[in-house]
Amino acid sequence: MENDAVKFFKAPEPGAKISFTKDPNKPGKFIFTMPQPPTFSSFAEERVHRKQRLVAAFRIFAKLGLDEGVGGHLTCRDPEHPELFWVNPFGRSFACITIKDLLLVDHNGTVVVGTSPLNAAAFVIHSKIHGAREDAIAACHSHSVYGKAFSTLAKPVLPVTQDACMFYEDHAVLPGFNGVVADEVEGDRIAEVLGSCKAIVMQNHGLLTVGKTVDEAAFWFIALDKACHVQLLAEAAGTPTLIAHEVAADSHQTVGSSLSGWFNFQPYYQMITREQPDILKVDDEDAQLNLGE
Repeated sequence: MENDAVKFFKAPEPGAKISFTKDPNKPGKFIFTMPQPPTFSSFAEERVHRKQRLVAAFRIFAKLGLDEGVGGHLTCRDPEHPELFWVNPFGRSFACITIKDLLLVDHNGTVVVGTSPLNAAAFVIHSKIHGAREDAIAACHSHSVYGKAFSTLAKPVLPVTQDACMFYEDHAVLPGFNGVVADEVEGDRIAEVLGSCKAIVMQNHGLLTVGKTVDEAAFWFIALDKACHVQLLAEAAGTPTLIAHEVAADSHQTVGSSLSGWFNFQPYYQMITREQPDILKVDDEDAQLNLGE
């Protein structure tokens, strides 16, 4: 299989040029031109891509220290069977997860592919989010340090930096903590409060993000944890100066777009696949899916 780490950054076609373009509606402003997410000729090709990206996200989370023990779960829908989603097995270190470790689960909690145990919280939370959000191809939740610390404040991330504007008016806060998420009522509550946002801060629990690609959802989690860290530092030092509403909202349209989330993940993917090339090792079994129908 082609090296997935680099194939979406090919040189432009002969005669084509990549350059800044001026915004016709805003004199003096420029529009960024960025690579686009890949398209696929088959479900098998897209399945391998999503599973590779999911494994890479686990490895990146481990490298960045975003995991803790057996807590945390990252999921993505299967492209051919969107009612099913791929998820990490319960008790498997993020740093050790391979493409063959992934479980395929339905919305009843049945493990369709795989023999390892399934985390009940992973099923309850992610099945409800995927069920409520057709656009949520992927969802990420882990017990990161700064996300957990910030969640105890039960308040939103403020527009204190350009990067924080990724989440401006685009994340929710789940009030209250009702214990380990092991029942469908709490899963429904999380999905309802998340609404159409890209992220949610769950009080006394941590962060969760969603995206139209694994890349996007994973980057939003990384960025949100960093935004929590920055705000905690800023508020510990004094009273942060907030970015004005109009500027924050305008910045969000650029740095908070789905394309921006996908694109920002690419350097992490390049790094982890160079350091851990086994992520790219796949075979026909990883691409095909026979459900015995």
